[in-house]
Amino acid sequence: MPRIEADLLIENASELATAEGGSKKPLIGKQMQALKIIKDAALAIKKGKIIAVGKTAKIKAEFEATQAIVAKGKTVVPGFIDPHTHLVFAGSREEEFELRLKGATYMEIHRKGGGILKTVRETRRANERELVENCKKTLDIMLKHGTTTLEAKSGYGLTVDDEIKCLKVMQQLNKAHSVTIVPTFLGAHAISPEYEKQPEKYVQLIVDKMIPAVANRGLAEFCDVFCEKGVFNIEQSKQILTAGKKHGLKPKLHADEFTPSGGAELAAEIGAVSAEHLLYTSDKGLKMMAQSGVIAILLPAASFTLMTEKHADARKMIEMGVPIALGTDFNPSCWVENQQLVIGLACRQMKMTPAEALTASTINAAHAINRADEIGSLEPGKKADVLILDVPNHGFLGYRFGVNLVSKVIKEGKIVVDRE
Repeated sequence: MPRIEADLLIENASELATAEGGSKKPLIGKQMQALKIIKDAALAIKKGKIIAVGKTAKIKAEFEATQAIVAKGKTVVPGFIDPHTHLVFAGSREEEFELRLKGATYMEIHRKGGGILKTVRETRRANERELVENCKKTLDIMLKHGTTTLEAKSGYGLTVDDEIKCLKVMQQLNKAHSVTIVPTFLGAHAISPEYEKQPEKYVQLIVDKMIPAVANRGLAEFCDVFCEKGVFNIEQSKQILTAGKKHGLKPKLHADEFTPSGGAELAAEIGAVSAEHLLYTSDKGLKMMAQSGVIAILLPAASFTLMTEKHADARKMIEMGVPIALGTDFNPSCWVENQQLVIGLACRQMKMTPAEALTASTINAAHAINRADEIGSLEPGKKADVLILDVPNHGFLGYRFGVNLVSKVIKEGKIVVDRE
């Protein structure tokens, strides 16, 4: 019987590790730990999609391909998905790092016109071409470390034209780079400096002008708000997210990062896809999120870079049945392009297991950006976004720390990174 023709075979992998059965709903509780593990594994790819996964002997008996990768001694996992980044910005904030070392807090720096507002000034001055080139460098690094899809938020423009500029940069990058970008409108990242004394007028600008302009141009899929004391309160956040929903933008929420502001409760009430950060979330808020299926996007690198010594309680969330995803929170205050580092921090600071962290960085992260039907696990029919790691099993994620474990990155069936 003739073998089926494939474009690419990955064969003889020491281990293939992937979440299983999570394409319809994010995995929760003990499901996050229960990976599908195949030893001496192989994977067949055709026209950019996975067509078979199994033992090497079985796959090679059924399939032949013009190209093969022998992954002996290596581990095959899905491409990492980063569900929370602030990709598009100009400038840097290294001087604030030193201020934090001397004890300054994030909100203290923000109130003095630093932080987000400093980046807003620099991003407004940059043109689209400059922003595209900056982002390409970042995406190159992310891809080399295994990120094949990410969510990117606007929020460093804070005017109608500058927010549109940032979202158009993402649109251009989706055509020019291998990493897939899912865009989120975050005009409510801070009160625009022009409205410092009139925050309600800025909220009205977001609702009346920004959201319709973004939605009418099809520039974003989600709408996010920085719901926090000193930024946007619960009522303002609800007003903005409700307006976003009316224009077809799915709600997300920066919630409870510095104070227990009720953001998790609002996320559950409004039907948000995700609530993000969640360092100070109440048990009531977590229970509401679990009941509503709101995904908790946890960002351990943010806590690490802000030196707060406070981390989201991942173990409690898992026990309560809250679905968890992991992201970098890449931004000029948290300049982290490496999802492997995030996995390491999640294991070491939040006591997640490597299996849970892998689930949170793949299938659950895919749910957090509404892409779980096409990416996030290694199953027939899904896009062939695949990593080959130069380690013998997935347990090395988080364990071997501070180096790049990626050997090869395959994006929709094409080898886009080959470190060998």
